[in-house]
Amino acid sequence: MYHAKAIQIMDEVNKVVIGKRVTIGKVLTAILAKGHILLEDYPGVGKTTLALAFSRAMALDYHRLQFTPDVLPTDVVGFHMLSRDGESSQYKPGAIMCNLFLADEINRTSSKTQSALLEVMEEGKVTVDSVTRDVPRPFVVIATQNPIGSVGTQMLPESQLDRFMVRLNMGYPDMKSEIGILKGRQNTNPLDRVEQVVEKDDISLMQSMVEQVFIHDSIYEYITLLVQQTRENPLIELGVSPRGSLAMMNMVKATAFLSGRDYVIPNDVQYIFKDVTAHRIILKPKARVNNVTVDNLLDDILRIVRPPRIISKKEQSVNYNIK
Repeated sequence: MYHAKAIQIMDEVNKVVIGKRVTIGKVLTAILAKGHILLEDYPGVGKTTLALAFSRAMALDYHRLQFTPDVLPTDVVGFHMLSRDGESSQYKPGAIMCNLFLADEINRTSSKTQSALLEVMEEGKVTVDSVTRDVPRPFVVIATQNPIGSVGTQMLPESQLDRFMVRLNMGYPDMKSEIGILKGRQNTNPLDRVEQVVEKDDISLMQSMVEQVFIHDSIYEYITLLVQQTRENPLIELGVSPRGSLAMMNMVKATAFLSGRDYVIPNDVQYIFKDVTAHRIILKPKARVNNVTVDNLLDDILRIVRPPRIISKKEQSVNYNIK
């Protein structure tokens, strides 16, 4: 039942974000894995539309904040306002107090504001003037950054990039999809066609079901061997952290759930491996000099580390519902 609802969510988002079902599926996978998403892509490819469509299909409270150099931490987390007599104060919630928060162009604000956001992402709590409040549940942050142009940007440090479960990109649509986009916006806004599929409680329940997905010891070993290769590779300065290993574990569980299974297979690990690890790796100078990319190295690691043997033919049937 809930697997079918997850597929319906993807179908609804696909009404608006045409031709990007793979990206839609991986965003939903990260949401079900209780993770946060970094979308790194060009302006105008539909990142904001994607977040809005998810919020409508999943009945989530949605806030968007356009990050600029003058955005303050209090804009994100909120502040206390004193009463006229100065004897009491009232908390004014910041933009982060919602279910789905879109942090637009996170690399264009100050490091102090970035840190305020990332602290809430990590802890799931907002602390203002020593008073701590839980953010609404479920809670997910979709942050965007533009890879082109460095004027006025403040790139996220590696320790903060590590807080995002996955880094994804959407890319430009193909010709057929772009024609569909043009036709779909003749007289109406496609977002108006997105129908609610689930309630907030359903999302929390699906997240709990993902946590119960079974992982065999051989899959744990496979994940660990892949991660260790990123730490031992002579061309990599900084490999994947234990937080990255945990992110991969949670993502493969959600991938299995979206595929209609209650157990993980090696294909699940391979499917999301680069999305979870690429933004956590720093190359050594000699790799950059020789035009070696992170993507190349991760492909090599997937070839070097042999996956566990798949015993049953049933396990070889994989459907990620992306076509």
